[in-house]
Amino acid sequence: MKRIEIHPVNPQPRLIGQVAAQFQTGALVALPTDASYVLACHLEDRQAAERLRQVRGIDDKHLLTLMCRDLSELSQYAQVDNRQFRFLKEWTPGAYTFILPATREVPRRLMHPSRKTLGLRVPDAPIVLALLAELGAPLLCASLILPGDGNPLSEPDDIEDRIGKRIDLLVDGGAGSLEATSVIDVTGDEPVIQRVGLGPVEAMLR
Repeated sequence: MKRIEIHPVNPQPRLIGQVAAQFQTGALVALPTDASYVLACHLEDRQAAERLRQVRGIDDKHLLTLMCRDLSELSQYAQVDNRQFRFLKEWTPGAYTFILPATREVPRRLMHPSRKTLGLRVPDAPIVLALLAELGAPLLCASLILPGDGNPLSEPDDIEDRIGKRIDLLVDGGAGSLEATSVIDVTGDEPVIQRVGLGPVEAMLR
């Protein structure tokens, strides 16, 4: 496993380029976000996505999340009406994962098998945003919560100790949050909170 230290506020472009190149070669990467660390891989990489599920101990019914740069990129992958768009605009970027209906462009393996939905998020994290801009495509990710653990891994040294042999790269952006994102289902008429995490959600229900 490689480990690259990147400044969390002013990520060095040269290092961002190195990480982006790793994603292009099929790497499974531990990455800091505005919530907990996540496991991430290239959107098109089926093998890396399978490894991600194995490390997390999850099956194909567990939605992985697409991390997008902004709402215009998000709308390529999710069917969003005007009401949903206004809601998303109010709450992005931030530590939220939104469940939305998938568009036809989304590969079936990325959707919930019966509901045809997927998780999407627009993070507020300089390292990830720089990476997404460099790649020009979303990343597929899941919170770094290992089987049997209650909280995500948030310390780079802990991540290296526990899964260093099972991932290809650790992007060390310092300590992350002990909480994952809040998950909000916006497929219906009203938002439904599926998981309360880092982002405050009370005001969403007004």
